Amino acid sequence: MHFHDAATEALTEAIVGYSVDRVRLYPPPLDRASTLADLQAAAGDTITAEGMGGLAALQLFQDVLAPATISTDHPAFLSFVPAAPTEASILFDLVVGASSIYAGSWMEGAGAVFAENQALRWIADLVGLPETAGGVFVSGGTNGNLSALIAARFNWRHKTGGRNDRVRGLIIASTGSHSSIASAARAMDADILRVRADERGRLHGEALRELIDGLAPEDRDRIFVIVATSGTTNAGVIDDLDGAGRIAEELGAWFHVDGAYGGAALCSPTARPKFAGIERCDSFIVDPHKWLFAPFDCCALVYRNPEIARAAHTQHAEYLDVLHGDHGREEWNPSDYAHHLSRRARGLPFWFSLATYGTDAYARAVDTTLAVTVGVADLIRASDHLDLLVEPDLSIVIFRRIGWTPAQYQAWSDQSLLDGVSFVVPTAWNNETVLRFCFVNPLTTIEQVAEILESMR
Repeated sequence: MHFHDAATEALTEAIVGYSVDRVRLYPPPLDRASTLADLQAAAGDTITAEGMGGLAALQLFQDVLAPATISTDHPAFLSFVPAAPTEASILFDLVVGASSIYAGSWMEGAGAVFAENQALRWIADLVGLPETAGGVFVSGGTNGNLSALIAARFNWRHKTGGRNDRVRGLIIASTGSHSSIASAARAMDADILRVRADERGRLHGEALRELIDGLAPEDRDRIFVIVATSGTTNAGVIDDLDGAGRIAEELGAWFHVDGAYGGAALCSPTARPKFAGIERCDSFIVDPHKWLFAPFDCCALVYRNPEIARAAHTQHAEYLDVLHGDHGREEWNPSDYAHHLSRRARGLPFWFSLATYGTDAYARAVDTTLAVTVGVADLIRASDHLDLLVEPDLSIVIFRRIGWTPAQYQAWSDQSLLDGVSFVVPTAWNNETVLRFCFVNPLTTIEQVAEILESMR
């Protein structure tokens, strides 16, 4: 298994050929989901004592498994938050896998960590964080949010000299915050209080202050973090970051901003003013595998004061002592800044894409998707069978097909995917079944979306 022989050479040529062809393919196949029974019938038992051979396994993937996997980079994949990795980032992902890099420590992965940290520095600059800021790439927003909140609680307990070591901490977040915030609270055994968001799902400083002022002193003392969102997942709405940040400062609480989806728009000069106050944050996340054109899985987690995160997350064991000597700040161990130890160099494909195309290209690509969003919203306003429900802040459009029942939405969605036209699933808005587009792919055109809208007549 570990020698390069003639069979491996043939497999190498086949895999590289398949990968390059997939990168070149435009548009990629939309494909569709499949049932367990259908996959079992078509693929059978793929793991055997003898093995089927690499070429056969690749053929099985190509003929059976790949068509049963929806392509998130298809320009008509408009559900959830799609992906649109650049060609350079995809190709370099092959390099990262082939290089067998361990990127948990500077000792073992200095070159990779150096490059990742330059990409993180670009993000920190977009946010407006000081030169001393730093962080790490983790698997996704759920891990990024959890790691940031762990650091926030550590900071709260450390500042009080142990007084709160046995006190159950309190997270303040909006009703529009991502589900991972509640998941983190469960994992940490912390409480969470929800601030009422407005009719667009936006957190306002006034509502936050009202909730906090209504708390008993002992509960106010339990607040260790205020969480705001820069681009809610369902509607793409940006919270009142400045108001939330100011209140966090008054309380002496940590201010965390979840920008997993929407934070990418910071690189657009036209969108940057919408994020006023984000520079107040103590921690911030954004997922490059969403709107910053990197492959899965990649979330950038940045701290204003990474030393707090290092104190909260560093793991100690005899075999790890060699990593934690007095080596100076330049020796940066990514495993010290999040809830993980082993890690692949998941930030390298993103770094390579930034280095290849330049940051101006990123700004243009984000602006392209924002322009498509505006154009699609205009189409919906002008239609006689659709209602625009939320004025878009970023690149999400929520709308209603007038007169449709939940069953009709689902039937249309299923048929559109079956026909290979689009992947658009229903969502809910104010307890009503509606539709939602999320634009992150610069190759999605207004004309293409216009055809999707017309298919709803």
